[in-house]
Amino acid sequence: MRPLLAAIGTLSVIPLGKFNPTERDLERAANFFPVAGLLFALIAFPFSCLAARYFAPLAAAMTLALLPELFTKGFHLDGLADTADGFLSSRPRERKLEIMRDSHIGTMGVLAIVMLLGFKFALLASMNRPAMALALPLALLNGRCAVVWYIAVSSYARKDGMGAIWFRRKPVAGWVLGFLFACGIGFGCFGLPGAAAGAAVLIFAFAWSRITRAVIGGATGDTIGACEELSELLTLATLLALF
Repeated sequence: MRPLLAAIGTLSVIPLGKFNPTERDLERAANFFPVAGLLFALIAFPFSCLAARYFAPLAAAMTLALLPELFTKGFHLDGLADTADGFLSSRPRERKLEIMRDSHIGTMGVLAIVMLLGFKFALLASMNRPAMALALPLALLNGRCAVVWYIAVSSYARKDGMGAIWFRRKPVAGWVLGFLFACGIGFGCFGLPGAAAGAAVLIFAFAWSRITRAVIGGATGDTIGACEELSELLTLATLLALF
C-alpha cells in the first residue's frame, strides 16, 4: 500500500494527508505506476463524459486536452519543455543536462508545450463524443504505463538527482502490469485499435530510451515527464487513426 501511495504522490498532486514515503517506498513505487494511472483514468472518466456530452465539441476538446494537467499542475509538461530545450540546443551532452536542470523555460520548451497541447486539442476535436470521453482517460493510463516501461529499459543519465531512486532496481512487476493494463484495458475500451494504442506507447517507450541514451546518455526526471506527455499524445493519435 505504501509504494502505491508513493506512486500516486510521485505522479500527481493528489493530497495524501500525512503520508511521508520512505526511500524504500520510492524505490518500489515504479511498480505501481500503472495502478496509479488506472486510478487517474477512473477519476477523470466522469469529468470526461460530462465534458463530451454537454460541452460544444471544440470546448470539450480544449477542456479534455487540459484535464491531465490538473493531476500534475503541469510538471510533466515542464519535463517535456526542459527536454526540448536541452535536446534541441545543439550543445555537448553535459551542457544539455545543465540546460535541462535550469528552471527557466526557453523558446524550444515553449514551442513544445504549445505544439503538444495543440495536437491534443486537434485530435480530440476530430473524434466523436463517445470516443472522446473514453480516449482521454485511456491516454492518462497509457502515459503512466509507458513511463514504467521507459524506466525498466533505461539507465539514469546523471550521477545524482531525484529520479535516480527509480533506477536502482528494475520494476519487473510494473513492466508486466504496464503491458496488461495498456493493451488489455485499451482492448476493452476500443477493441483492436485500443490494444494497438497500448502497444504503440510501449514501443515508443523503448524507442525513447534509445533516443535519450544517444543524446544525453540515459534518462532523467525530465525525459520521464516527456515520455508521459508524448505517450498520451500517441494514444490519441493512434485511436483517431484506427478507430
